[in-house]
Amino acid sequence: MKKTSKNIEAIKLPARAVSLALYETMAKIRRTEEQLVQAHQRGLVPGACHTYIGEEAVAVGVCSNLKPDDVVFSTHRGHGHALAKGLEPQSLMAELLGRGTGCSSGRGGSMHIFAPEIGMMGTSGIVGPCILQAAGAAYAFKLFQNNRVAVAFFGDGASNNGAFHEGLNMAGIWKLPVLFVCENNRYATEVSIEYSSANPAVASRAAAYNLPGVAVDGNDVLAVRTAALHAVERARRGDGPTLIECLTYRTRPHSEGMGDFTYRTREEVESWKSRCPILGFRQRLIEGGVATEEELAALDQQLQKMAVEAFRLASADPLPSAATATTHTYDENPPVILDPAPARDAAGRQITFTRATLEALAGEMDRNPAIYVMGEGIGVRGGNFATTAGLFEKHGPVRLCDTPICERGFTGLATGAAMAGARPVIDFMFADFELDAAGEIINQIAKAHYMSDGRLKMPALLRGCIGIGHSAATHHSGSYYATFGHFPGLRVVVPSTPYDAKGLFLRALRCQDPVLFLEHRELMGLKGPVPEGDYEIEFGQASVVREGRHVTIVALALMVHHAARACDVLAKEGIEIELIDPRTISPLDLPTIEASVRKTGRLLVVDEDFAPFSFGSEVAARVSEQCFDHLDAPVRRLHGAFAPTPYSQPLEEQVVPGPDDIVQAVRELLSE
Repeated sequence: MKKTSKNIEAIKLPARAVSLALYETMAKIRRTEEQLVQAHQRGLVPGACHTYIGEEAVAVGVCSNLKPDDVVFSTHRGHGHALAKGLEPQSLMAELLGRGTGCSSGRGGSMHIFAPEIGMMGTSGIVGPCILQAAGAAYAFKLFQNNRVAVAFFGDGASNNGAFHEGLNMAGIWKLPVLFVCENNRYATEVSIEYSSANPAVASRAAAYNLPGVAVDGNDVLAVRTAALHAVERARRGDGPTLIECLTYRTRPHSEGMGDFTYRTREEVESWKSRCPILGFRQRLIEGGVATEEELAALDQQLQKMAVEAFRLASADPLPSAATATTHTYDENPPVILDPAPARDAAGRQITFTRATLEALAGEMDRNPAIYVMGEGIGVRGGNFATTAGLFEKHGPVRLCDTPICERGFTGLATGAAMAGARPVIDFMFADFELDAAGEIINQIAKAHYMSDGRLKMPALLRGCIGIGHSAATHHSGSYYATFGHFPGLRVVVPSTPYDAKGLFLRALRCQDPVLFLEHRELMGLKGPVPEGDYEIEFGQASVVREGRHVTIVALALMVHHAARACDVLAKEGIEIELIDPRTISPLDLPTIEASVRKTGRLLVVDEDFAPFSFGSEVAARVSEQCFDHLDAPVRRLHGAFAPTPYSQPLEEQVVPGPDDIVQAVRELLSE
C-alpha cells in the first residue's frame, strides 16, 4: 500500500453542519446506487450500470470545495460526481431507467450523465476525454477571467492514456485553473495499475509537468477535502493546476453483472469493504462528539426512504417520445443571417482565399471576445498559410495561442472550452493532422449537443488544408470531407473561391454547431472578387457556377476550377455544361443538384478523393434514387486514384483528375 500525505488523526473535524453535510452526501450516493444495483439485478436497467460504491469520499471531498458555477467533467463511473455536484437522485435513476425525465433525457444512461445547469458537464464512455475537457473549461475561464475552477475526475486507467500527458502538459504550460483528480481504485476494468504502469505512483508524475502532485487516502473524506481545498485555492489564485491521486477502491464489479473474481480475490474486496469511507467517517463523527449514534441512524433511515421514493417516482416517469430520437443532432435554432451575402459580381476588389478568411476571423474576433484561436505556429508567426497574420499583435497569447504538437489534446481542450461558453477556432494546418484528434471530434465534439439534450452548444471551428499538390506526399495531402461528412453532428464546409470562403467562414464563426472548414491548399493563394463588408453564406446552399443543358457536373474545391476549364473546352464543341459547387457537404444541397439533373438528364461527379465510400458515391446514389426517371444515362464518377499520395510530380499528377480527364469523361457520358 502506498503511503499517503494525510491521515485521519491529522485533520480536525470541521463544524457540525459541514461534517453532517459531508456524511449525508456520501450516504445519499450509497443509498441511491444500492437502489440502482437492485434495479439492474431485476432487469430494470436496460444498459450498463457502473457504480461508485466504495469511492464516495473522493467526489464529496472534492465537490464540497466547489462553487455552484464551478464545473466537473467525469468518466464512465460518474454517478457519485453528479450527485456530489447537486444532481437529484431521481434524475439519475430516471436516466439509468431510460426515462425521458433523466438528466440526459434518456440519451446516455450510466456512462453519459449531463447536467450543465449544476456544473455537471458530462461523463464519457471513452477513457481520457474528461481530462482534456476540464482543461478546456479552465482555458475558457482564463479567457473570461471569471475566477471559476474546473475539475476532471478519472480513474487510474486514464493515467496511462495519452490524454493524461497532453492535458496535464497544456494545463501546466498555461497555468490553467483545473484540478486533475485520479481515483486510483487499483484496477482499470480488470487490469491492475501495478501491471499496466511503469510508474504506478500517479501523483509523482505531476513533477514531469512542473505542477504539484498529492497522494491522499481516498477513503478519508477529510483528507480529500483538505487536498482539494489547497488545489482550488491555488487554481483561483492563478497559480495553475494540481494533480490529486486518491487511493481508493470500488467494492462492486467494474460494471454490474460482470464477473469480479478472476482478477482480484474475495478476501481483497472484503478487506476494502472494512475500510468503507462512510462507516469510517460515521465513527469519527460519533467519537468526535459531532453527532450521536441515534442522530446518524435517523439520518440513514431518512436517506433510505428518500432513495426508495426517488426510485419509485423515477420508475413511474414516462419513457421519451420516439419522435425525439434524432432531435438536437444539430442546433435547431440557428442564428439568423445578420449580413446577407451581396452578389459576387458586386465586389470591386480581388483578394486571396486566405485573406478572405482572415478578414472574416479578424472582424469577428473584434466583436466577440469568446473567440480564441489555437494551433501550431498561429501566434507570432501568423500561421503556416498566414491564416492568422497580424492577430497576435492585436489580441495577445491567450486569444492567439500557440500549442504543443498534440492534436488530440488541444482538440479535446476545445471541446471543454466550447462547453464553458468559449468559441474555439482550431487551426490544424493540414487536415491530415485532424486524424490524430478523430476520437475527440467524432465521439465528443459531434455528440455533445445531442447527448446533453441540446443544453450544451458546441461552436467549435476546426480548419485544415486538404488536397493534392506541391509534392506534399501522403501525410499532407488528404481531403477527409467524406470521412467527417459521414458523422451526424458535424458541419463540413469545402469552399472553392475567396468569395465563398469569407461568407462561409463568417457563418461558421456565428453558428452553434461544430464546423470542419476544409481549405484546398492549391486554392489558398487564389484571388477572386470579395466584398469588403461582412456577409454570411448559409450552409447547405450550392452555387450554380455555370448554367447549361447537356450535362450536370458536381465538383468540390480545386475540382470546380478544373471542371470550369473543361467546360470552356467543351463549349467550343457546342456542349453546354451546368457546373454545381455544393460548397458544403454536410448539409448537402441535394435539391439544387436534382433540379439540374432533371434539366440535363446526365450527371458527372468529379471528386479528387478516393472512389470507395466517397462523396461522389453519395451524390450518385441519391441522384439515382430521386432522379431515375430523368436520367438519360447512368451517373458517372471521376475520382482520384485509390492509392496513397506520392511525392514525385509525374506520380502526383497521375493520381488526381485534371481538366483533360473531365473532358474525356463528359464525352463518354454523352456517347451513352
